[in-house]
Amino acid sequence: MKILLVEDEVQMSEAIASLLKKNQCLVECAYDGDEGYRMGLVGDYDVIIMDIMLPVTDGYIVVKKLRNAGVTTPIIMLTALSSVEDKVKGLDIGADDYMTKPFSMDELNARLRAITRRRRGDAVSNELKVGNTSLNIKEYKLTCGNKTIALSGKEYELALCFFSNPGAVFTKDELINKAWGFNCDFESNNLEVYMSFLRKKLGFLGSDAALTSVRGVGYKMSAPERK
Repeated sequence: MKILLVEDEVQMSEAIASLLKKNQCLVECAYDGDEGYRMGLVGDYDVIIMDIMLPVTDGYIVVKKLRNAGVTTPIIMLTALSSVEDKVKGLDIGADDYMTKPFSMDELNARLRAITRRRRGDAVSNELKVGNTSLNIKEYKLTCGNKTIALSGKEYELALCFFSNPGAVFTKDELINKAWGFNCDFESNNLEVYMSFLRKKLGFLGSDAALTSVRGVGYKMSAPERK
């Protein structure tokens, strides 16, 4: 898979590129919006990974220009901007997917595989599953058996962390950064309120996906082993 990575933070760009190359991806890097536009316009890429807050020209404008120029390469927006409004804007101007920092490389690789399948026309599931419970990543809903319940934007961001990485422990800071973004003044005791909301919704569904506290660290989600 040939990937164009447009990210202005050099250390982050190098780290992401290194991990992608371990998965046999060919990665070319751009460090500002204009360079990303030029490379995206002429390069034969399978996927473009685009930051939003770029120097010279921001990622929203770059995506819009690429689409207006007839470039159909799938684009994943990768950014610290985490509000639902930011995501809707990115998708409406032509991005195919949207991930917020900090992120899991496992999740990024899964999304790259999903985009590749869509490009080939393969059947693609919009659901992530833990135990007997599914998270619909398009409709912000949890489903278990014949019950379905909608999630708020922040509940969905938290659920996405756990359903994308079952068994992984997330610190409170990681969850706050994921759902509310960097440099926010959101407090950990308020996070506990949202975790309580999510637990209640899982309980309403009869889910066997257990959302548990890890003392002194954060939270994790796991499901009972199937015999």
